[in-house]
Amino acid sequence: METEDLKNQVKSIVEKATALKNKHIDNKNTPVNYACIFSQSKEEYEELLKVARKIGKVIQETPTGLLFHIEPLETVSGVLKLLKIRIPDPTRPELGDADFTISNFPEFEKKYLSKPGFKIMKKPDFYMIELMDSDFDVRAYFSNPPLDEQLNIK
Repeated sequence: METEDLKNQVKSIVEKATALKNKHIDNKNTPVNYACIFSQSKEEYEELLKVARKIGKVIQETPTGLLFHIEPLETVSGVLKLLKIRIPDPTRPELGDADFTISNFPEFEKKYLSKPGFKIMKKPDFYMIELMDSDFDVRAYFSNPPLDEQLNIK
């Protein structure tokens, strides 16, 4: 795999997650904050890491994979600077996910959390709303605060 292949894979995930998000929420102008590729095998995970290291540096090691601060990548939903490569996980058969920045999170949560496909996930330092739809092979997330803020990346 070449760096261009990886970039195109990431752009495709963001594009599909944007379509998923736009099907379910009114505000179409939510910028992408972060993207993740779900690897499906140990071999794929190692290959993705090798290529990701060429376009960015590891800024966080998580139990589910490595997070990279990558060179800015233009996507349909804005410039992307954060990319995670997720270790294989049978509960994540999709291609990946994208996380979008919501300006008024309490209002967003109140409006959408009760709707089909939306689910809240509480983490120690933040919480996020997951959006899934069986018509899509990606997931969309909305984090509060967004990951770039949590990591202080501008």
